[in-house]
Amino acid sequence: MNKEQSNICVLVLFNTTNGGTYKLAKAVAEGIEKFPGATAVLKQVPHVKPRTDKDAKPFDTIPYATADELKDYDGIAFGSPVHFGNMSTDMRNFLDQTIDLWTNHKLEGKPASVFMSAGSGAGREAAILSFWNTLAIHGMLLVPTGIMGTGEIDKTIPQGNTAFGTTSLAGAPGSERPSKGELHIASLQGYALAKAAKGYNLVQASLGKTNNNIVTQETPKIDIEARLKELNITLPETPKPVGNYKLYKISGNLVFINQVALKNGKIEHPGKIGTQVTEEQAKEATKQTLLNILSILKQAAGGDLNNVKQAVQLTGFFYTDDNYTRHAVVMNEASNLLVEIFGESGMHTRATIGAISLPLASSVEIQAIFELK
Repeated sequence: MNKEQSNICVLVLFNTTNGGTYKLAKAVAEGIEKFPGATAVLKQVPHVKPRTDKDAKPFDTIPYATADELKDYDGIAFGSPVHFGNMSTDMRNFLDQTIDLWTNHKLEGKPASVFMSAGSGAGREAAILSFWNTLAIHGMLLVPTGIMGTGEIDKTIPQGNTAFGTTSLAGAPGSERPSKGELHIASLQGYALAKAAKGYNLVQASLGKTNNNIVTQETPKIDIEARLKELNITLPETPKPVGNYKLYKISGNLVFINQVALKNGKIEHPGKIGTQVTEEQAKEATKQTLLNILSILKQAAGGDLNNVKQAVQLTGFFYTDDNYTRHAVVMNEASNLLVEIFGESGMHTRATIGAISLPLASSVEIQAIFELK
């Protein structure tokens, strides 16, 4: 859906380990976007501890949210695994960072809904209600599922849905999870939340409040240069070409930039990822490469990053062994930082590619495309 024509924007915020809650989140988002004029934004909460598994997951490319941005949406769907009748540690830690939103009444009246993934199903209703406690303290409008859609699902298999919100019986045998029925209820839940969000949006408008909630690609909510200072980011000195090429090329409103992990004239953590370079070092090199790109982008944008309309595409090349599969995890360092700086305007399409070698033994090279205003 074209966000520039959207009336409301709803956040689907989730935490997942094995992907079950992510699948529910996508179904909730699909339901939201079935409501006319509604846009769903998928984001996940940061992990308290780094994931220990080494396999790339489909949700690795989903950007992380910040607590402060919750105020910018017309409604929020929260999704988490069930941990001993409660939400996950990652989600709890994230919500514990919303104290400033609470003291400043930023979430009051905003619609919220909860969906969860449970292994055995034990404690799932208690978990949703424990979630509700925090949202109620914020003064949010709680949107349950009631009995919507229960007459349309397969009753020959166990279904995890509750009257409070969609749940999935992740450990139930006999069918893939989430089941079709659980996904169906999740979609209906998303649609119901979008309706409530529309009502909230109209009330805000009737009170004469400016609707700054919809995250668009057209207008950054904050000054990008101020955002860099807030994040304590200093862009490096613009590198110089070392061959017969330009640092950037503008075609129409598009800017094309390629960079490797240069820092102070030397390659940051050169070598092959997994043998000569650790994954953490590769992440540092990836971040440095993106900062080099942003330094060049600033020059292309006339010295002001506020002249950038949106990020379009990132393509990451990584110097790896044949059996390396965690390219997306390393590339997230660039994607997450770009979204952290530009917000929704930093969202982009992306590709990650393994390479048998890269210039100057750089562990990473990134090709980037941006659109100028």
